[in-house]
Order: sequence, then C-alpha cells, then structure tokens
Amino acid sequence: MARQRLGQHFLGASGWQKKIFATLPVGREDVWIEIGPGHGEMTRHLAPHARRLIAIEADARLAAELEDNVAQRPTDWPGVEIVPGDVLKHDLAKLAGGERFRVYGNLPYYITSPILHQLFAVADQIASIHIVMQHEVAARIVATPGHREYGYLSAACQFYARPKIALKIPPGAFRPPPKVQSALVEMTLPGERASLGIKDEEKFLKFIQLCFSQKRKTLRNNLRAIAPDETIHETLAAHRLPPDARAEQLSLAHFCAIFDAMKPDERAKTRQGDLRG
Repeated sequence: MARQRLGQHFLGASGWQKKIFATLPVGREDVWIEIGPGHGEMTRHLAPHARRLIAIEADARLAAELEDNVAQRPTDWPGVEIVPGDVLKHDLAKLAGGERFRVYGNLPYYITSPILHQLFAVADQIASIHIVMQHEVAARIVATPGHREYGYLSAACQFYARPKIALKIPPGAFRPPPKVQSALVEMTLPGERASLGIKDEEKFLKFIQLCFSQKRKTLRNNLRAIAPDETIHETLAAHRLPPDARAEQLSLAHFCAIFDAMKPDERAKTRQGDLRG
C-alpha cells in the first residue's frame, strides 16, 4: 500500500466505516476537516452530511486520485475540497475560513500527539475532534488521576477537551491490518480550560510537562528546577498535598492552583538573577 510507508492503515471494512460514522455528530451546516482521507473511505460517508469537507492528504498520488473523483462525480462528493500536503504544515484555521469546524482523522499513529497539539492551538475554533488512533494512546488520553496511564498527554487533552473512547477497533478493520488494537477517540471542546481561567496556557502546559518530566520522582524533585525545596514543600502543604505527592495523583485543578501559587516564571528569573549575582 502506498500509504504504509507513512504509517497509514486504510479503514477498509465497510461495516466499521458505518459504525464510526454513526458516532459522528453530523449536521448539514457543519464544516469538517478530515486528516488522512486515504482513498476516501470515510470522506464518502461524511460528504453528503456536511456543508464543507476539507480533506488533507499527505500522499500526493492519493490526493490526485481524490481530486479526480471529486471532479468527475461532484454529486457523489458534494462540498469536498482536497488539500494536498502535510497537515502539520497547514494553517487549519485559515483552511476553515475562520469558521468553527469539526475534525475527523485516521492518523498515522506516530504523529498522533503532534497533530493533537496542532489542533489544540486553534481550540477556540473547534467544536469536536474524532480521531482513530492506537488504543494504547487512547487509554492515556482518557486516563484520570491515580491511574498508571495518566500523564502529560492526558492532562493536556483534558485541559482542552472532554475525551472518551467511542469505539474499540480490531486490526481486521484495516488494510493492511496494524499490529496493535485501535480506538476512535471523541473529544468535545472546550475542556477544563473553560473553568480554570489560565492566562498563559503555553506556560501552564510547560509547567505540567515539568511536573511529569520524571514520573518515578516526586513533584518536589521535578519542581526543584524552578523553585527551592522549602517553597515547594510549603505550596504542597497549603493545598493539602503530601510532601511525596507525584504528578499522576494531581487533577488539572491541583496543577492550576500550584502553578498560580508558585509563579514559576518569576521564580525562575529570580533564581537566575541570584546565580548571576
């Protein structure tokens, strides 16, 4: 298969195409962006139920094939626009013309995380995200505090969206079949960011990433990069967290409270000044 070198597995089983389509919140006035349409397996299902469907295809041969299909049978592919190229190099908000949109994708598994971060960068413009991915990654995305799978990816996704596993998909649904189980993850936006009131989201996410930087270590160990141990201990105690608390035990509300209390950027600047002095 041409796309196998890109890590893509085509959703060839028509029964699974229908099951996935049945989970999608289709509306005739909706704008959709489809990532990785392949041969148009799901494009055919979505097109008649959307006002616009922007399909981004990285494989030049498949993009040309889809463009020919749309040109030759426009009534079968209403409102479909084929956009060749790497999705990570496209401005999705611009492609949608500033309109609010939904996302469907059957992603190459190795770039799932970068694409999710690209989508979250325009989160205010997205109504929902529906992505087929490796089940192991899906489990991490939906994991909650206290579970082994809970980590930075969980926190970042739940900050921007409310994720759930809509379907578990066996290898036999694809051609060629992958060596792993897959899942359709549904993310409804907004997530907890709507209630947390974080002013600098980029710095907040970097702070969470630091908290998870060494999962086997405690928060106190990880946060020593930006604050003295005494300050960390006092902050944890003030929020009724034990001194040996670990990042995987904390909710987003906990991360928010500690981030606000510690003001990591200001402390980092102070410590740099002390070192220079």
